[in-house]
Amino acid sequence: QVVESGGGSVQPGGSLRLSCTVSGFSTDDYVIGWFRQAPRLERQGIICMSRNDDSSDTIYYEDSVKGRFTISRDNANNTVYLQMRALKPEDTGIYYCAADLAAWCGYSPKVYEFDHWGSGTQVTVSS
Repeated sequence: QVVESGGGSVQPGGSLRLSCTVSGFSTDDYVIGWFRQAPRLERQGIICMSRNDDSSDTIYYEDSVKGRFTISRDNANNTVYLQMRALKPEDTGIYYCAADLAAWCGYSPKVYEFDHWGSGTQVTVSS
């Protein structure tokens, strides 16, 4: 099971931290992706994180969020966080967390590569 939380409404320039808590498997063993679905648009992968054999992480950030969003993990609590800063109106959308055993983080994560999905959390950036 994958559950997102932490969404809300903020003004442009504000910050939010989203959480993605999984159960039934470990965040350490699965590739984690964050996706955003803006109104009337398709779901788009924005961030991907996978654990390497040496315990380091491979992380991919889509250009529109690079430098503003940061992904991190708390394996003890099976939770992945998405810290979002300098939010813009175009960041508005439903944010989904997804997990998969075999997805690759070398590019923007693809919806069809992920098997386990949360129901999403709404982020609204507006003045």
